[in-house]
Amino acid sequence: MALIAPFQQQLMATVKAARDSGGPQRAVQACQELAPQITHEHSGGSWQIGRTALRVRNPDNAPDAWERKVLEQFRQRAAAGEQLEQMRYAERVDGELRLMKAIPTAEACLACHGHAVEPELAALIDQYYPEDQARGFEVGDLRGAFTLRRAVK
Repeated sequence: MALIAPFQQQLMATVKAARDSGGPQRAVQACQELAPQITHEHSGGSWQIGRTALRVRNPDNAPDAWERKVLEQFRQRAAAGEQLEQMRYAERVDGELRLMKAIPTAEACLACHGHAVEPELAALIDQYYPEDQARGFEVGDLRGAFTLRRAVK
């Protein structure tokens, strides 16, 4: 789990810097261009790190069957009152250790992932991500999860 914090911090810092220098449009471009590179950089050693969600923006981040099951469990746990910030799950699956940590939707996420995405920004998102499903969120919703996996004997 210690690998998630630096990954999350670099992703958020990259998006924030892009937003600060060029607005939400630049943040979308930076996310599309740099997030895969950041993911690759943090997947060193035996661990692979990534992000997924039930409603993805980038189809490359679509959940596999195990991730979908865990995301559904996170959604049920949140509906029962458990705090998303604390949600984690780990399991040994098919020769791998797999871990997930829930990502709650924050206020800063709403410009691109909320209900009221500005039309110009929505058009840009549609240009980069024509299959986007990641809008309509509110603060505190389950946005997705960080994923970790590595082979185990």
